[in-house]
Amino acid sequence: MGSFLNALPGAIGQGLIWGIMAVGVYITFRVLDFADLTVDGTLATGGAVLVVTMYAGVNVYLALLIAFLAGCVTGLVTGLLHTRFGIPPILAGILTQLALYSVNLRILGKSNQPLSVYKYHLIASMTSIGKAIAVVAVIAACLIGVLYWFFGTELGASIRATGCNMSMAKANGINTNRTKIMALVLSNGIVALAGGLLTQYQGFADINMGRGAIVIGLAAVIIGEVIFGKIFRNFALRLVSVVIGGILYYIVMQFVISLGLNTDDLKLLTAAIVALFLGIPYIRGRWAETHVKTKGAAGHA
Repeated sequence: MGSFLNALPGAIGQGLIWGIMAVGVYITFRVLDFADLTVDGTLATGGAVLVVTMYAGVNVYLALLIAFLAGCVTGLVTGLLHTRFGIPPILAGILTQLALYSVNLRILGKSNQPLSVYKYHLIASMTSIGKAIAVVAVIAACLIGVLYWFFGTELGASIRATGCNMSMAKANGINTNRTKIMALVLSNGIVALAGGLLTQYQGFADINMGRGAIVIGLAAVIIGEVIFGKIFRNFALRLVSVVIGGILYYIVMQFVISLGLNTDDLKLLTAAIVALFLGIPYIRGRWAETHVKTKGAAGHA
């Protein structure tokens, strides 16, 4: 238990960063209803771009902005593959993700590049976890505020309408191809931003740092929805629940590791957690349906 408590601040810091990444996943997965697998490559793109730009002497804030824009480009590619070439969402994301492996390797120059807090000014590093948590929490709060405002605008409402009912959105004159591209651009930009923060936090960028990111993002989204879905109705609060879901995910993972789980089994555990939380709403619905039928039968009797 002592080792778990000592590692808890680190789990919260890392969970916050992955929570920001999960906000990007939420935009495509829940708002747009688009299964986007680009994020596994985009996260690494954000980290790679941040490292290279900081090596070139760019300020950390500007480097994060450039990483965000690089992520926007990856989302644009996926959007164009889907809307202009008619490629299904999952395949479009896989194709972009596959291409990004080579692109990220080109950007980094090799599979792994360090980013030392002692050589560069970083705003979120595990060497100062308290500061990292505070900074990332502020970034998450600002991001949620901006997204809450954006999805209240006409363009944001058009994206939400496209995700809710694309046929009805088209009937109301909405260019659904444009809204899909906009959502993918925004989503992957946020994921790349999280990649830039994660690179600073862990002190290096790695070509494989985004592997399995979509599963972690989904885990954060589902955990947040299952726990807070009935009390967080406001859109901003739903985004907050996603970030909290990311934190809870990493706390659970850290707790399980402290019990002696082999780290080679983490991916298996992640899949099990996602499957469990995905199944809870269905099981709950079936139970409620059975309960209603039982009461109805008892009433007739």
